[in-house]
Amino acid sequence: MNLVHQISILTCFIFAILLFAGLVYTCIVFYTENEKRASFRALLLAVFIPPIYLVTWHYNWEIVAFILTADLIITSILFLIPFGRKANITDDFPKNQIDERNIMFARNELKEGTERFDEYYSKNPDKLILDNEFRKEPGLTAEKSIFYNELAYKAANASFFTVEQFHQSVDGEINQSRSNISNHELSDFIKDWSKKLGALNVGIAELKDYHFYSHKGRGKEYGNPIESKHTHSIAFTVEMSEEMVAAAPQSSIVMESAQQYLEAGRIAIQLAQFLRSLGFSARAHIDGNYQVICPLVARDAGLGEIGRMGLLMTPNEGPRVRLGVVTTEFKLKPDNRIKDNAMLDFCLQCKKCAEVCPSKSISFEAPKLVNGIKRWQINSESCFTYWCKAGTDCGRCMACCPYSHPDNLLHNFIRFGIKKSALFRMLAVHLDDFFYGRKPKSAKLPDWIPENDKVPK
Repeated sequence: MNLVHQISILTCFIFAILLFAGLVYTCIVFYTENEKRASFRALLLAVFIPPIYLVTWHYNWEIVAFILTADLIITSILFLIPFGRKANITDDFPKNQIDERNIMFARNELKEGTERFDEYYSKNPDKLILDNEFRKEPGLTAEKSIFYNELAYKAANASFFTVEQFHQSVDGEINQSRSNISNHELSDFIKDWSKKLGALNVGIAELKDYHFYSHKGRGKEYGNPIESKHTHSIAFTVEMSEEMVAAAPQSSIVMESAQQYLEAGRIAIQLAQFLRSLGFSARAHIDGNYQVICPLVARDAGLGEIGRMGLLMTPNEGPRVRLGVVTTEFKLKPDNRIKDNAMLDFCLQCKKCAEVCPSKSISFEAPKLVNGIKRWQINSESCFTYWCKAGTDCGRCMACCPYSHPDNLLHNFIRFGIKKSALFRMLAVHLDDFFYGRKPKSAKLPDWIPENDKVPK
């Protein structure tokens, strides 16, 4: 037996042991995540695939061993070499500002018989027919909605109520004594302190016109043009519990959304007040009181990309986050954003969010030109109408996104492969379907939440 064959035989033995250990580890990880289907399938693979290599090693099947070893080497090279990156899957820079009066949350606040209602729909009659559909439904956290759960809904409303108390504090008086701190020192401090306060990831971006809404669409400032002298922004994410999200669209999702909007609001209010105490104008942008489009600011601060479902996709938690933003006149040190075309390419291929969307609001197609830029756009009217039926903010797309899997060694290895190789991205889509299913079922509610929701199929 020559040296090449000896190496081939030995490689089969080593790979069999490593593959078995890897699959057993995968099985254990899935089991701890309460993913029984995925755990069982990983166990089956551990039982049936490694023996092929062990048998080859045991019987010294030289030719088979050589073929298997060569296949391993070639496959490893293909998976590790960064290639196949697609550029310009989506465009980055919107050409026009968005009017907040046109978004669904603003239209939901319009009350029939009021001056605002009549004025808006006289200018946008096409939207009246669409909006009448969601107004026929019970509404968010409503008693007659599909997933009504008294304790969960009232807990969510308590969080939303608390966020509203923050609205009066998004802006405030500025200390007349201005600090002479450097932008480098303050930028670093803000990032570290934000994480101490509970932020998951933090980035800084220089503000552009398209980051701002053109007009306010909610609250007392409805219809006012947005004018800001702020030049820089701090964007951060807070993590949504994987357990609470996994049961979406049941009641746990709206509880978790409300709680993390509250957490993001608390951190943003603290940061803005801190900057004002240093003598610099600053404003917090929190749920129900925005001047900026948070996903765009967060994307440009390097926190992720805007995916197929229209949400910010972060590298380690996917869309399973909520956002907070603080804008300021202080010239902070911007982060150097590097566009993650690998993540966008994965979104292009995956389409699982579109597959599971109860209202079919997410497109299966490639990004298209919308207002002059190439991007994905969901059907916000049908999406919001389903929210009003369900009584929750759904979150089914968020729960099923492969990027939403827990931040651990197994899933981070997959994310690493997705980032490096187009071949790996193709395989990852199919593996996620194999282990979790193309249309995975909603998880059960956490044990401590009374389960009186109707569980979706």
